[in-house]
Amino acid sequence: MQTLPTLTQSASPAAAFDTTIHRRKTRPVKVGNVTIGGGHPVVVQSMINEDTMDVKGSIAAIRRLHEIGCEIVRVTVPSMAHAKTLADIKQKLRDTYQEVPLVADVHHNGMKIALEVAKHVDKVRINPGLYVFEKPKVDRTEYTQAEFDEIGDKIRETLEPLVVSLRDQGKAMRIGVNHGSLAERMLFSYGDTPEGMVESALEFIRICESLDYHNLVISLKASRVPVMLAAYRLMAKRMDELGMDYPLHLGVTEAGDGEYGRIKSTAGIGTLLAEGIGDTIRVSLTEAPEKEIPVCYSILQALGLRKTMVEYVACPSCGRTLFNLEEVLHKVREATQHLTGLDIAVMGCIVNGPGEMADADYGYVGKQPGFISLYRGREEIKKVPEDSGVEELINLIKADGRWVDP
Repeated sequence: MQTLPTLTQSASPAAAFDTTIHRRKTRPVKVGNVTIGGGHPVVVQSMINEDTMDVKGSIAAIRRLHEIGCEIVRVTVPSMAHAKTLADIKQKLRDTYQEVPLVADVHHNGMKIALEVAKHVDKVRINPGLYVFEKPKVDRTEYTQAEFDEIGDKIRETLEPLVVSLRDQGKAMRIGVNHGSLAERMLFSYGDTPEGMVESALEFIRICESLDYHNLVISLKASRVPVMLAAYRLMAKRMDELGMDYPLHLGVTEAGDGEYGRIKSTAGIGTLLAEGIGDTIRVSLTEAPEKEIPVCYSILQALGLRKTMVEYVACPSCGRTLFNLEEVLHKVREATQHLTGLDIAVMGCIVNGPGEMADADYGYVGKQPGFISLYRGREEIKKVPEDSGVEELINLIKADGRWVDP
């Protein structure tokens, strides 16, 4: 017969289980005035849709994202002209708004573009599968070691000047592997697999390390959640084995839009964060970039990794509910959603209410028809008529000195 574990008299059942997320230890990497990794809070990122040549539009888009909590903003740099334009964008942001950490996305034989853009931004993102273009051979049946090494030498030759530039400026690089754009030789060597993604990243990491450059952030994105999960888990494992501690940028690429895009992103990003993997995140939606930021913060708040809004605890309603729960929750949220840091419970009846909301700062509970019981933590403070419940909740928060005007 199975023996159940016993608790000492001094220990509570809750104390026997660790509910804290223990994050993987990573090195701190500075991106402008924001730090990724090193125990700092998980950083939220997004990317503007505007053409970088549109200076005015790009600045407005960057500001919109930054003002709602996006901490690092990425822009695309497909040409040398775009790269040079970033100097103007960066300066005008300083003059008219404030410093915003900027990342430049460089693709397709981007050595010269990357060198130019490195002068103006805080981090350069490169994709190992596209940085040195390998023209696929449709009739290829093997990849010789000589061919493999030849491309490797070309990668080092083109990457080294960028690494030296970023190293000497104290700036960062993201080695951003995408499942859908693995280089041909990686596909031949490892297949279309998470292992191929990891080895692609490690090849670039080793070049950077040989040049004494360590301001690296790594991503291994895929549009399918199981592939994304496997790649990041394997990357964390391989880095641990190799003594590497680079922070990881999480994302499900091309997640789509609407409810499913949000669920898909949460399934991938949230799962890894719960395992302690991940230092910065981006939710990739086929919507306005501003729509991505609330999803990021909701994921982080749900996992207890950041507190950026009120946490509402509310039951799903049932036949015991003594008031219109959905309507009341809406009213409570409208009145209190600016009180960042508070936990507020709205419970429909007495059966589960006090127990389920035990960790909340304040509770709003239906105990009898027409009346609301207000709680401070586990303590019932007063019973008030239902039509004045929200007002009395606000008065209780004010009496405790925890109210701020919207």
